[in-house]
Amino acid sequence: MNPYVLICMIGLPRAGKSTYVAGIREKGIPVVNPDSIRLAMHGQRFAKEAEELVWATAKIMVRSLFLAGHQEVVLDATNINRASRDKWIDPMWTRLFTYISTPPSVCVVRAAQDGMPDLVPVIERMAVDFEKPSDEEGVVDFIDWKELDA
Repeated sequence: MNPYVLICMIGLPRAGKSTYVAGIREKGIPVVNPDSIRLAMHGQRFAKEAEELVWATAKIMVRSLFLAGHQEVVLDATNINRASRDKWIDPMWTRLFTYISTPPSVCVVRAAQDGMPDLVPVIERMAVDFEKPSDEEGVVDFIDWKELDA
């Protein structure tokens, strides 16, 4: 088994992934968040023409955090399908997944409440494309969204 563990979050936008990750961050485990990379890079939540660079940067950040001596790193991204999760297969680390199971309807309400109506069609599209992680992928933690709201 690799000495490094990449904890990949899984869930729709506004599912509560970043809220959950805040508790992990408090334990000193570094977090790589593509949304933060986007904001730092071009000041927007999304710009299609920059996505390749965003994901290349995220992968470099993960690798550099391991090389800097961290044993665990969290990837705070949606990872909604097998193809997006498989991009994080790397011989340097072991992948573990934490799946936040928030229903799309709740994510849509949260987006509206947070003043992000432009996120609603994104959530709806991602919900259609969502592939529940399989046991063979190594899912280790399933978080019922109601636990986060408690």
